[in-house]
Amino acid sequence: MDPIRIDDPADPRVAPYMDIRERDLAGRQGRFVAEGKVVLNVLFSARRFEAESVLLLENRLAGMTETLKSAPAEVPVYVASGDVLDGIAGFHMHRGVLAIGRKRPPETIETLLEALPERALVVVLVGIANHDNIGAIFRNAAAFGADAILLDETCCDPLYRKAIRVSVGAALKVPFAVASETGSLVDTLGKHGFEQIALSPQGTVDCRDMERPQRLALWFGTEGEGLPEALMRRLKTVKIAMAGGFDSLNVAAASAITLHHFTDHRV
Repeated sequence: MDPIRIDDPADPRVAPYMDIRERDLAGRQGRFVAEGKVVLNVLFSARRFEAESVLLLENRLAGMTETLKSAPAEVPVYVASGDVLDGIAGFHMHRGVLAIGRKRPPETIETLLEALPERALVVVLVGIANHDNIGAIFRNAAAFGADAILLDETCCDPLYRKAIRVSVGAALKVPFAVASETGSLVDTLGKHGFEQIALSPQGTVDCRDMERPQRLALWFGTEGEGLPEALMRRLKTVKIAMAGGFDSLNVAAASAITLHHFTDHRV
């Protein structure tokens, strides 16, 4: 593919990249921004998303040759100087590797669960509003073989640019769906044969003492408040044992430890 030179930040061909930070927060009508070479590699191979265009800092083009070979032939590749790229983005883009991805119609919870294998591991997130935590949890889920992630409506968007970047592209790889009502999700998972456990510092069972069931859903809540009390009463509660005088971990760290314990991919 031949790169297309962009010399004016107002060029309508790169309008989807304008004012990245503000538009990330406001939403992009079915689109999202992917940033970084590793993330673009994932985007070009993702089944649930498709690349719409690529925008590169001119001195990054040569190093992206192999990555761009994986992009569909019809995807335009735009290149710009540093000043022009910064003018488009609205701030200094030192990485200089961007793409616009397009979402396909979202999967329903039922459709996602019905497609899972007989032995499955699902992560359920409630109230996770920090993009770093969302990105890190998706990365952990990919690393330890989780089959899907379910989020309630109070979680932040996994396709926010920073969340995708922190996940190292895992947000484009691990299937996910958003639940409109958290309470009914317990019943839906139960109907599909999932044993469900809630992670909490007040858990009644040490994570290390639990065997992996055939189908398992791991629930994680926001830091500080944790999972809602009404929800906790419906689930088996599990804790991660720690040294005396300290009782909690960052939710992303807790997910890594728990997923590692229950992963099937042991060396």
